[in-house]
Amino acid sequence: MLRSMSGARTVEQTRRLGVETTGIEIIAEAERTARPRDLFWPWFAANVSVFGISYAAFVLGFGISFWQAVLVTVVGVVLSFLLCGIIAIAGKRGSAPTMILSRAPFGVVGQKVPGVISWLTSIGWETFLAISAVLATTTIFERLGWSSGSATKIISTLVVAAMIVLASVAGYHLIMRMQSYLTWITGIVTVVFVVIAAGHIDWATVTAMKSGTWQSTVGALVLVMTGFGLGWINIAADWSRYQRRDASGAAIVGWNTFGGAVAPALLVVFGLLLAGSDESVMKGIGSNPIGALAEVLPTWFLVPFLVAVILSLVSGAVLGIYSSGLTLLSLGVRIPRPAAALVDGVILTLGTIWVVFFASSFIGPFQSFLITLGVPLASWAGIMIADIALRRRDYDDESLFDPRGRYGAVDWTSILTMLGASLLGWGLVINNYAAEASWNNWQGYLLGPLGLGGKDGTWAYANLGVLLSLLASFVITYVARRGTVRRQESGPYAAPEGSHADR
Repeated sequence: MLRSMSGARTVEQTRRLGVETTGIEIIAEAERTARPRDLFWPWFAANVSVFGISYAAFVLGFGISFWQAVLVTVVGVVLSFLLCGIIAIAGKRGSAPTMILSRAPFGVVGQKVPGVISWLTSIGWETFLAISAVLATTTIFERLGWSSGSATKIISTLVVAAMIVLASVAGYHLIMRMQSYLTWITGIVTVVFVVIAAGHIDWATVTAMKSGTWQSTVGALVLVMTGFGLGWINIAADWSRYQRRDASGAAIVGWNTFGGAVAPALLVVFGLLLAGSDESVMKGIGSNPIGALAEVLPTWFLVPFLVAVILSLVSGAVLGIYSSGLTLLSLGVRIPRPAAALVDGVILTLGTIWVVFFASSFIGPFQSFLITLGVPLASWAGIMIADIALRRRDYDDESLFDPRGRYGAVDWTSILTMLGASLLGWGLVINNYAAEASWNNWQGYLLGPLGLGGKDGTWAYANLGVLLSLLASFVITYVARRGTVRRQESGPYAAPEGSHADR
């Protein structure tokens, strides 16, 4: 029997209703039927988006050459999704959402610190995807002559938000089925787009781009990592918690990495060719990432392109809002999981309305937000990955919900590590959009004192803070918490059967 905050239901009753009522509790053994290869579908569907093509303009914005951009794209995408795959191992070991499993290194109460960061990151990403879908719809409708001003934006916003929220409220089983269909639809249309847009590529112009400094290359690498795998890393275990207990950890990592990385790596490389060939496309992406790509398409393909764009962006946003709802529950909000997804859906809708109707710039504040949250999120990831590497046993289900259990209430080593690494990281990144996001101009305070040229030096654009936050947190945790993990894994565990409501 699965126990949820809205009351007990059998698995069969839940499936008949079509809505997953399971929240943050442990998944019952009978429900753990997924195989590692099943992870391919949600990760591929969420990332086979033409937005990956748009991202190429952001990479080239660092002033690097095509070949440098290809290198940072492949390395950044694959490495960042590999880290997601490692976090996904925790889902198999504990059959709980990522932020519940994060209680092992942070403590049952201490987990709320990274939990808030995770929730804000997920909300930001899902809102960004919804905004992109609305802007793309508006642009294409204008080209087709169907636009009626604000009415188009309003209708687009409501339709996109409704699709995201309804799928997220339905939950895991519907999402997994939906993603397998979306993979084929969006994949086929994306391939057709690539074939059509290939005619706009000017190889001579692309290869003539001058090389940038290696500091700028590192900065582009960090942007790719935070924009792809690191942007998903805080929810990676949410989709592996239904894995069989005997599933191979290596297979989970492999399918997670392959599913997440293969499409964006190929699409960004194609985008590098397209944006590098057409300066108008590159500039247009800054204000309307998807709509700018539509400018290179013939009229007859605009509607299929729009459908694929909306479905791919909705696919990514569904994963985000589903997981942000679980994170909200992990913070102690006592409402059913579907209601948590609905709350986040309302926030998504309001955020989309604000950007579409009132914000003067889109990409500037977003990238500033991405790097800011990327620093503490990278620190959390380093701590979590080190904790996973240190453990030799599955998690103690009972203790994940009991502050008096083996994981304790607060692990100050992890909390202070995250705080220290974040302060170090924020001091080594800068706000590239000072005019559009002036609230973030406090960053980069260590670039001068450490002799790195200050905020105007070449090191400023390397955004080393994200990488240092990740690596420093991993090393400190791996060394300082070795004994703690050994003590936590000593003694017998409670039987891993049934589920446990949050206490």
